[in-house]
Amino acid sequence: MLALGAVPTANAQTDVWRVDSLPEIVVTGTGTEHLLKDAPVQTEVITRKMLDNYAGKSLEDILGGLTASFAFNQDDMGSQMQLGGLSNSYILVLIDGKRIHGDVGGQNDLSLIDPQNIEKIEIVKGASSALYGSDAIAGVVNIITRKRHDPGILVENTTRLGSYGDVRQHNGVALNYGRVSSYTNFQLQHSDGWQNTAVEHTQGSEPPITDSRNKTVNRHTNWQVSERLSYRPTDRLELYADGSTYWKRIYRVSGRHPHYDVKTWDMEYHNGSASVGGKLKLSGSNQIWLDVDWNRHAYYYYYTATTLVEDYDKSAGTIYYPYYPYLPGQKELQSDQQRTMATLKGVFALPRDNRLSAGVEYRYDWLKAPTRVAGGKASDWTAAVYVQDEYNPWSWLNLTAGLRLNYNRQFGVKVTPKLSAMWRAGQAWRVRATWSQGFKTPAIRELFYRYVRQMSGTYLYLGNTELRPQSSNYWSVSGEYSWAGLSVSVTGYYNKVKDMIALVTIPNYQAPAEYIAQYDPVKTRQYQNIEDARTCGIDVNVRYSWREFTVGLGYSWLDTDAHQYDTNHERMRQVTLDGMAHHKGNLMATWGHRFGPGYRLTAGVYGRMSSKRYYQDDGDGKGYHTWRLATTHDLGHSRTMTYRVEAGVDNIFNYCDRTPHGLHLGTTTPGTTFYVSLSIGFNHGKKLKNNYKSNFNQNRNNEEN
Repeated sequence: MLALGAVPTANAQTDVWRVDSLPEIVVTGTGTEHLLKDAPVQTEVITRKMLDNYAGKSLEDILGGLTASFAFNQDDMGSQMQLGGLSNSYILVLIDGKRIHGDVGGQNDLSLIDPQNIEKIEIVKGASSALYGSDAIAGVVNIITRKRHDPGILVENTTRLGSYGDVRQHNGVALNYGRVSSYTNFQLQHSDGWQNTAVEHTQGSEPPITDSRNKTVNRHTNWQVSERLSYRPTDRLELYADGSTYWKRIYRVSGRHPHYDVKTWDMEYHNGSASVGGKLKLSGSNQIWLDVDWNRHAYYYYYTATTLVEDYDKSAGTIYYPYYPYLPGQKELQSDQQRTMATLKGVFALPRDNRLSAGVEYRYDWLKAPTRVAGGKASDWTAAVYVQDEYNPWSWLNLTAGLRLNYNRQFGVKVTPKLSAMWRAGQAWRVRATWSQGFKTPAIRELFYRYVRQMSGTYLYLGNTELRPQSSNYWSVSGEYSWAGLSVSVTGYYNKVKDMIALVTIPNYQAPAEYIAQYDPVKTRQYQNIEDARTCGIDVNVRYSWREFTVGLGYSWLDTDAHQYDTNHERMRQVTLDGMAHHKGNLMATWGHRFGPGYRLTAGVYGRMSSKRYYQDDGDGKGYHTWRLATTHDLGHSRTMTYRVEAGVDNIFNYCDRTPHGLHLGTTTPGTTFYVSLSIGFNHGKKLKNNYKSNFNQNRNNEEN
């Protein structure tokens, strides 16, 4: 197999030295810059070097392979991401500090993020609502994108092909002249999908279907074009604007069985975004930012066969007959979610070693869903103000306290505090402790949505206007040792969530009668508040570098339970949160060597493993372990050009989970897959070769300082 493209840009050769030598700067834990080793809040970082060496094809691949805390179970509705026992809706995903907007059935569409445009990933676990507001209960994932500041013009092309028709295309054009800069990015992702089994699970005593055409992962295609403009009228002021458009199609195969696996429509998504903002540097280190963002996520059925659909009374929110047909090629809007946010924030140095962060936010959410929301439309808005103070009474102690006042139109006022402390013992030891509260207001989808899924029968999912906001208390203590190439960290945490919202199976007679009459569901599930839920765990990370070798180990132990009301028996019962695995881990070992000035080889072996994942319904996911071999080949550079080839094998030992469709999987991997890639960058305006040695010397001096 021959394949093209998957990583660096025209300055890739200098990036090798920069990542190795410069100390890492992080911002996510406090919203302010800190050296990683001195960050007051425990932060896990996936660096640019780790991204280059691993060569993951997607964000799910990267997070699953390079950290032990995350779990994924990708399907048509999204990534099914989980962190610390809590699902995707409790994990706040940011791109350069801004919320991602791409809800797919409650799952963020992570294919909105171009892996080739990531500089690094910062992960902060636990409640962070004092700083980031609603949804930040399990943790925050901040995607820091690459910045192209070299003068002149930069053109980059990366193309990657792999097994099962996997195509990943990235193109970028950066223009930097004087005080004006522009970066245009294009990405395309495609897979033909795959089928791990032809067996379809059925309900009751009916025998399983053995000739299903359902795929484990369906064929899909998505592309995105984005643009960012920046203008610096003065050295202290930067103005910027950016926007993007995104399209995705999931192609679903029609099955043979008349009841279980016949599909007459594909899924199509249209996203758009636009934002403007500015950053002003005041005296000293004081700064203020203003951002206004608009985002849209629209979800359609694209019909592939004639389909009879019930008519709908939008004003009354009720269904009436007769049915009418959709013909092949027609589209039907399922939901159009739009969000507008305005944020004003600042960071100010105060006397006596205090640093104050403060901000105000306004958020407006609007949903149009003609067949899924009573009346066809719904909206909500939230306003908030927050403050945070970082105080260093002594050089070896940092104290950080924050508070957010949040007002939601439907649920009123919510106050969330945060306290953290870090103690430094010399250069090698760090001890951190955090207590913070989180909150999450019910999403419009959870309040008003209605969803029907055909999966081994008809499943009915209902919203609930009686939901209460969720809140949490999070405690963590961590110890870290870092010296002479060795880094070891151990973190213990406890997260108590109150009024947690989850899908609960209810008797059909409790659902609206018209829905039962129309769909005759096998099972009805409704969003409800669980009385309480608890997650606790221990995360261990070890990393050691010696000369050209680096080895790493990550381990995550997790335990969860929740008290949920059993409507059938009218009593509370203890359950395990869906998707929880007690043990997850990852291993890595890399070696890199430069063979003369023109060629550098890096080879790495990566393993990831998980014990059984527990679910209340439809079976548990099997435990598994998979192994990956990845190689990167830097093929030298000229004054204006750079080249890199990547080749690798994923799932070396060909593990494949062949659990029947309709039941939970441990992993969706199809078995052993291959990829080969080439990346080419052109930079006119910077003499790469002449700067190569000077950059290395400068970075070495920075490290010594």
